[in-house]
Amino acid sequence: MLRRLHHEQPESFAFTPANLAWAEGQISKYPEGRQASAIIPLLWRAQEQEGWLSRAAIEHVADMLGMDYIRALEVATFYFMFQLQPVGSVAHFQICGTTTCMICGAEDLIAVCREKIAASPFELSADGKFSWEEVECLGACANAPMAQIGKDYYEDLTAERFAEIIDELAAGKVPVPGPQNGRYAAEPKSGLTSLKEFESGRAQYNASAQRAVDTGDTIRRIDGTEVPLLTPWRDRGANHKPSASSVRLNEAPVAVVPKPVAAEATAKPAVKPAAKPVRASAAKAGAGRKPKVMKAPRKSGADDLKMIKGIGPKLEKLLHDMGVFHFDQIAKWTEQEVSWADQNLEGFKGRVSRDNWVEQAQLLAEGKETEFSARARKGEVN
Repeated sequence: MLRRLHHEQPESFAFTPANLAWAEGQISKYPEGRQASAIIPLLWRAQEQEGWLSRAAIEHVADMLGMDYIRALEVATFYFMFQLQPVGSVAHFQICGTTTCMICGAEDLIAVCREKIAASPFELSADGKFSWEEVECLGACANAPMAQIGKDYYEDLTAERFAEIIDELAAGKVPVPGPQNGRYAAEPKSGLTSLKEFESGRAQYNASAQRAVDTGDTIRRIDGTEVPLLTPWRDRGANHKPSASSVRLNEAPVAVVPKPVAAEATAKPAVKPAAKPVRASAAKAGAGRKPKVMKAPRKSGADDLKMIKGIGPKLEKLLHDMGVFHFDQIAKWTEQEVSWADQNLEGFKGRVSRDNWVEQAQLLAEGKETEFSARARKGEVN
């Protein structure tokens, strides 16, 4: 499936204060240098706030996590849970069209979409409330045919029941997700034949559907106030030191984002700014000390820093712009200097400590090989 960014883009994106606090909580779950692990929940929250993922939103999330824009774009374009163009303001229907659902009536559901929403996938309904698409297997084969709406699965659908769900949503109601034919979960349609003792004391709906009903956020957009911000990991006691990323976000939560343009303004594609060399002024309080640098390499020429695992051509150039040209420079970095580099190598945060640059550089400065440099010289690594 070809997935491209929409041809019309807003100029900027900013999380609401509540969603920003939620995003900081997600980032704080991961150790320093691993903030990129939060990419999927942050993209999902950005989508729930705006309804779809714009280029500005993707790049904003990438900046928060210290990621190259292309890495965030790879995630956003790979998963079809992320909508890269405006969708219905109330609901976007994803109809599973793979084998089991197709056999059990997915084509009838698609026919309902064409009749009640729009003739083509991703085309908005006349009132702008709904849109739809056909997707690959969503893993609910025992309850085919099914559709995902918002966060939740609506299973065991018939064309008639699916049409009713669309009408209910149009009327401002939120249909209960899960099986729509009376089944509790994925047991035989004729009922349980064993383990019947589990029928007593169970909740009204299965765990997934019950959670959706209890929280009440199954279809609606999230602005951070409709459901509790469940981030218990953020409060770890008085001695807990927040991550550098959290500190950075708390210092200036939206300062790096241009003021959102008015809705009626003409949308222009967002353009990624040119990369800038790292400078001493980029250091933040508590982020260590900038290493000593050189104005130019020695007469013998710069060392091939790509012999250090974790340094590629782009990062080598960034180091050169910073004033680092030789193995022995990196070999002398103290813990504070490593901390500074980890925080200020834009797009490569945490890379120094993650790949043990200092240890590698010490060996290379002594004329010894590391396992990585030996393989690199043989052309066995990219």
